[in-house]
Amino acid sequence: MEMTELEKLGAGLEYDFWDKGVNARKLRAIRLCAKLNAMPMDDEAAREPVIRELFAKAGEDPSVGPNFNCDYGLHISVGDRFLTNYNVTILDIAPVTVGNDVMIGPNTLISTVNHPLDPLGRRKHLGIAKPVTIGNDVWLGGNVVVLPGVNIGNNVVVAAGAVVTKDVPDNCIVAGVPARKLRDLPNNVEDGERQVR
Repeated sequence: MEMTELEKLGAGLEYDFWDKGVNARKLRAIRLCAKLNAMPMDDEAAREPVIRELFAKAGEDPSVGPNFNCDYGLHISVGDRFLTNYNVTILDIAPVTVGNDVMIGPNTLISTVNHPLDPLGRRKHLGIAKPVTIGNDVWLGGNVVVLPGVNIGNNVVVAAGAVVTKDVPDNCIVAGVPARKLRDLPNNVEDGERQVR
């Protein structure tokens, strides 16, 4: 039996992103993002249920800044105290899993989707997706791009404007295009508790 486009997508295979079933997921996310973006930022009590409806999972105190957009939302799981600034986009065709105490700077793009390099594949509207994982205590600066299949460790700072094309280990700062490790970072969080200076 031939797989549906949604089944291909879920299996990590090439799929047709113009398929009606695939597109229905996107339209759901567009509606919920529009609803969230139209709400006042200071009305946290009203915003939080919309964030929880949009995302697959959200921990304590999620905060999503204005002009947030995503492909599905259904593939986004975030931990406690998740924070995005303005104009953040998450293309969650595949799962995007985010740990606790993660801050995402303005105009950042996290993408799980890629397209063929050949024009015939692009004319067929083909996409392929790989998951992205971001650990605990991560800060993505403004205008960061995280590409499909990347795993970012715990206690990582990604400098503004960086393009993350490969995995990033724990306890470091990365910068540049493509992002490269600049130096190690100390980790002053002990026994899993938040330490605030």
